[in-house]
Amino acid sequence: MRRAWNLSARGWGRVIVVTLSGTFLCVSAALFVDSFTFSQLDEAARFRAVLVDILLPIALAAPMLSFLMMKLRELAIAKHELTILASTDSLTQVLNRGAFTLIVDTYLAKVRASQLLESGALLVVDVDHFKKINDRFGHARGDAALRLIAHSIKASVRDVDLVGRIGGEEFGVFLPSSSRNDALGIAERIRSSIAAVDFRPQGTSVPLSVSVGGTSFVCHVAFDELFHHADQRLYEAKEQGRNRVKMLAMTAG
Repeated sequence: MRRAWNLSARGWGRVIVVTLSGTFLCVSAALFVDSFTFSQLDEAARFRAVLVDILLPIALAAPMLSFLMMKLRELAIAKHELTILASTDSLTQVLNRGAFTLIVDTYLAKVRASQLLESGALLVVDVDHFKKINDRFGHARGDAALRLIAHSIKASVRDVDLVGRIGGEEFGVFLPSSSRNDALGIAERIRSSIAAVDFRPQGTSVPLSVSVGGTSFVCHVAFDELFHHADQRLYEAKEQGRNRVKMLAMTAG
């Protein structure tokens, strides 16, 4: 029922409301214009005039308005779908780098403009030894591994969190309104869930693992700075043996 009365450009509610209200206005306008002549008509003629003023707009305006609004709805749906396609990585079905960066940067800019301190975190997740998978099993199997990893990441985060593919085998995860401990817990959940993935290219069991670098913040910060620190932590995780999480906490002052 809620979906039926969705008044957005993509909802049936707008089609119904505009059709009914537009038809009512057409009927009202016809009755108003003819009302000046009603006094000159006898009762039977006046009844016929009122009937025509009601039925004719309903017969003409309602179908036309309904047709127009359905076409506008179809255009809105098509535009929405194109927007999703333009912002989605076709392989992994997460946000592409441009969309991920833009959304996170816009969110951080709004936080800075509000002058309020907001907590959150950015994680950079990189697949360990991914080149070996491509070299040994081919790019098609490598793509399959990336899809499994993206699915595991999405299953490990909250509904409000953002996941994007920001490089060949690198993913970004933005965690709004999360503490350092929350972010660390999610990062570890991502790492362990990927380590548990049953990846069997050509029937051979191949373990998957990721290194995660992250930056939590309780301060005003731009995306570039946040990403720089998270990337540095990722480098440390790689240097210290991979398949681990390294986290930096940024605070105001």
